[in-house]
Amino acid sequence: MPLFDVAVPDLGEFDEVEVIEILVAVGDEVALEDSLLTLESEKATMELPSPRAGVVREIAVSLGDKVSEGTVLMRIDA
Repeated sequence: MPLFDVAVPDLGEFDEVEVIEILVAVGDEVALEDSLLTLESEKATMELPSPRAGVVREIAVSLGDKVSEGTVLMRIDA
């Protein structure tokens, strides 16, 4: 199966957000819309849902990382 990149979506008015929680591990099976990680801006937190079902093959960020729109967060074998 091909690897699918899960990236930071459009953040609206924010240039970057912080990764404050990683909810999955490499090897975990995820379903469509399962929460993958939590991002925090100056005003709010948001859980990022999985855009498809599959198996997490790589996590490309760490807790505390600052990320911006388009940054690859993880790869899913979908």
